[in-house]
Amino acid sequence: MSQNVLIALGSNATLFDRNPKEIIQSAIGQLSERLEKLCESSIIYRTPCFPVGAGPDYANAVIRVATDHSPEEILLILHEIEADFGRVRDVRWGMRTLDLDLIAVGDRVLPDGEVVQAWIDLPLADQMREAPDRLVLPHPRLQDRAFVLVPMADVAPDWVHPLLNRSVREMLGQLPGSDIDAVIPYE
Repeated sequence: MSQNVLIALGSNATLFDRNPKEIIQSAIGQLSERLEKLCESSIIYRTPCFPVGAGPDYANAVIRVATDHSPEEILLILHEIEADFGRVRDVRWGMRTLDLDLIAVGDRVLPDGEVVQAWIDLPLADQMREAPDRLVLPHPRLQDRAFVLVPMADVAPDWVHPLLNRSVREMLGQLPGSDIDAVIPYE
């Protein structure tokens, strides 16, 4: 059964002669091929690096795909595509040629609501040191990140977070205006 999947893309490093925007465009093509049906893609945005000072600005986008793959299969495909683009996971929140985050698979909550809520509630200082040891859906930081919510609003403005019971529009409206204003179309 086909399900709507939301994937966030980010890049802030070059690969051969490709800049971050070109890397995102190429990755969208690969995702479309590997996951069957690309339904919609946001525009590509330029966003400040997070945390501040960790590197150059990012190119960010979100795509919506309809696929029959399980969440675990999707995550494996995302990691394979990242590796194809030279992604090395050596520094948490460091520079990267390509970052693909599985944001949501329909309204699925994995592994369960208690675990997802614990990651949502984790203080920022702990987030910078710790990473889940398993797939957590929806992505536990999506409601905090303008660089995810702004492009997500392009492709799924009415998607409702299954634990927070807020739509993308509502979550975006709760972020500081300065965070939203910092996410601009990539020239």
